[in-house]
Amino acid sequence: MANRADSARPGLLATPRGDTRYALLLVSVAAMGGLLFGYDTAVIAGAIDPLASRFQLNSVLKGWAVSNVLIGCMIGAAFAGALGDRFGRKRILQLAALVFAISAVGSALPRNLNELVAARMLGGLAVGAASMLSPLYIAEVSPARLRGRFVSLNQITIILGMLVVSIVNWQIASADDEAWNVSVGWRWMFASETLPALLFLGFLLLVPESPRWLVRQGREEEALAILARVGGSDRAALEMEQIRAVIAEEGADWRELFRPSVRAALLIAVVLAILQQVTGINAVLYYAPSIFRSAEVSGTRALMQTAVLQGVNLAFTLVAIRLVDRLGRKPLLLATAAAMGVSLTLLGCAFYFGLSPYWVLLFTLAYVASFAVAMGPVVWVVLSEIFPTAVRGRAMAVATVCLWVACFAVSQTVMTMFEAIGKPATFWCYAVMCGAALLFVLRFIPETKGKTLEEIERSWTARPR
Repeated sequence: MANRADSARPGLLATPRGDTRYALLLVSVAAMGGLLFGYDTAVIAGAIDPLASRFQLNSVLKGWAVSNVLIGCMIGAAFAGALGDRFGRKRILQLAALVFAISAVGSALPRNLNELVAARMLGGLAVGAASMLSPLYIAEVSPARLRGRFVSLNQITIILGMLVVSIVNWQIASADDEAWNVSVGWRWMFASETLPALLFLGFLLLVPESPRWLVRQGREEEALAILARVGGSDRAALEMEQIRAVIAEEGADWRELFRPSVRAALLIAVVLAILQQVTGINAVLYYAPSIFRSAEVSGTRALMQTAVLQGVNLAFTLVAIRLVDRLGRKPLLLATAAAMGVSLTLLGCAFYFGLSPYWVLLFTLAYVASFAVAMGPVVWVVLSEIFPTAVRGRAMAVATVCLWVACFAVSQTVMTMFEAIGKPATFWCYAVMCGAALLFVLRFIPETKGKTLEEIERSWTARPR
């Protein structure tokens, strides 16, 4: 295995500044979990209208068909942290990849809505695990100077997965044969996930376990070799000292989450995770084709516009990677929360005044671009780096479960809100939540740019209680 080989001859692999290409390899493989996260959750956007026709779904069941996967996400995220702490980040990611593939096949073959829901919930288990373990692994193998960019890469692959599946959905439905899409087309949309799932499983064989997890298991020689190859021999020795010191001071059970220093970080992470969702992003991404169709856009064109939307999402997430380690986490979150609120207000106005579909598309693109610059990637950066090593898996699991609960609430209720209060008021409600996010970030989010994970941990301990 790669980690054994590395530990056998660290001197041949380590350099004073480390091997950035090797670090990028580890990060890129782990980030494929993000790609499957995006692919699995966004495939429903193209399939939901044919599914609604196939199974005769009303607005509540249509919301359930979209949001049921998130139940699995909650469960997967709830258990992935403890499993990752017990068995290792890599092993649980491998299990998630296998579950992704099984779910893809099952989702393509259901005879009724219940069978589809069961297969999708199974996939949700894998999404929940990947949503927390991929950025966690990335944070734990990344050099401090590059950690913001590398963790943001996970968000890029989430968006890339959404972009790829939106193009796949568009191409599958491109014949614009509604009867064929209702009968067969949506099955191919779900089945297309099998290939990336198997690729993820294969590539995971190429990477070692997290060095911080290895230290906790007493496998320090392996951990030191990985740290040296990633960040350089001098930096590796310093990080090993910090990791040992932090581990020596802490326990490793759930009670640790309620220590004052950990409790403060956990509360901030939970609120930030919820705010990421209740500002409305998945009301737009999961229902984009339906939103565009309601603005009098044809079915195939709505899928094409959805692909454009995901392309903008990806492009501005790339902008985030360039900025997150230069400008810091907090300034980006503040700027984008404000921009999201303005965009959602204008989108609501476009529907209220019956403006052209081009205005609807423009304001939707502006909102998604704003989200992509920080509220998407930077939230995951913050969640992956603010917790102590000993409880990072468990604490991130709690925050991620809360994120998925909020995501489920938004996804399940958005169609009902459209019917009950209308699209303008719905988007204005999300704009108000953007204002709440801006105030919360301003008051409570610490800046973590350029700090090691152990330095961040000690900053919590040093705070007055």
